[in-house]
Amino acid sequence: MSVGLQSVPRAPGAIPLLGHALKLWRDPLGFLKSLRESGDLVRVDLGTMPMYVATTARMVHEVTVKQARSFEKGRLYDRVRPLVGDGLATASGEIHRRHRRLMQPMFHHQRIAGYAEIMSSRARALAESWTPGQRLAVEQVMGEFAIETLAATMFSTDIGRRAVEAVRRNLPVILKNMLIRAASPTFLDRLPVRANRDFDAASASMRQVIDDVIASTRRAGGTDQPDLLSVLLAARDADTGEALTDREVRDELVTILFAGTETTASTLSWAFHELAGHPEVEEQLVAEINEVVGDRPVTIEDVPRLTAIRRVLDEVIRLHGVTLLMRRTTESVQLGDFSVPPGVEIAFSLYALHRDPALYEDPDRFDPDRWTPERRASLGREDFVPFGSGNRKCIGDTFAWTEATIALATILPRWKLRPEPGTPAPREAASAMAHPDRVPMTVLPR
Repeated sequence: MSVGLQSVPRAPGAIPLLGHALKLWRDPLGFLKSLRESGDLVRVDLGTMPMYVATTARMVHEVTVKQARSFEKGRLYDRVRPLVGDGLATASGEIHRRHRRLMQPMFHHQRIAGYAEIMSSRARALAESWTPGQRLAVEQVMGEFAIETLAATMFSTDIGRRAVEAVRRNLPVILKNMLIRAASPTFLDRLPVRANRDFDAASASMRQVIDDVIASTRRAGGTDQPDLLSVLLAARDADTGEALTDREVRDELVTILFAGTETTASTLSWAFHELAGHPEVEEQLVAEINEVVGDRPVTIEDVPRLTAIRRVLDEVIRLHGVTLLMRRTTESVQLGDFSVPPGVEIAFSLYALHRDPALYEDPDRFDPDRWTPERRASLGREDFVPFGSGNRKCIGDTFAWTEATIALATILPRWKLRPEPGTPAPREAASAMAHPDRVPMTVLPR
């Protein structure tokens, strides 16, 4: 029998005015994981606004695939839209369809192959810059590598240097505060605290620099480089012949920066941490790299053959994936036993979903062998969705996997990264993903 939203169980621990915002602020990852104990669909209050969290793979699949046409982007995206505009991550309806159609060719195999040469060159330069015994803050090093590599594919080096520097300076500040800001009551934005000041200043600075680069590139008639900026400026809709405006180009570039930087940096940082604790897995990877690649640079053709690396990356992103996504109903829908009217916020956490003990045995344990073909076959298609699913699936998933694979395959045969003695294990910090707070490691020759 169908019942209304008044029957949806409410998560424990709400307080007046703030609702569950304080619990989400203090321990977002633990709070999101705990919600499955209350049911398939659970009410959470953001201030005085109710949000309903889908906690099972079946329910998430209903929202993102089976009934996707009955949803638009929700509050989370409304809150970040002033920062990223109407890029693919936040746009809905016809804007989303038009932009995705225009941008899809940028992520076809031929384009990824060209980007792979940049990724390989950057990874070799990074590996060659290290010395035996050098101490690294791995999360910072991988963040800079991801930003530099992505920016090199987005902006030609001569015009885009200022943009690269602005991204390196401002993006970490924005990512650190974005999730909590997006999920918190709006009135907290106006509090005169340092986190708000830093976030607002970094956002304004990065948008301004990218606007300047777009304007100067447009005035120069584009560039002869195959960078994303030039491709976006030249793109024309196949049906209407319309080009993107400068603001639309800016929104897409900023969206790609957000989506493409933290994913790669976090995944690589966790991979080096996990491999240091599982040297037998690391040796398997090195043996595979030596067999597939040998002494030459890693190429796009090597990536699908490095299956052991893919298993490690799948396991890392399962353990430390996307924290929170949201949708809003545009018409009445049926989710399980519940009848949901239009205008209701529905959220889901891929991080929590991928640690569900109903899907994964010993879900908090690092076990790349759970991704062997035999064991993977026991999972349904909707049980592992690291980049989302349906028409909102991340357009840059192949880009991210290629970059992370090339980086590991370039660095591991040359170096072992080991934790500094006496340092505590990294803790998960919630942002767009569950990234590590700090990963201090020492570089040792292989």
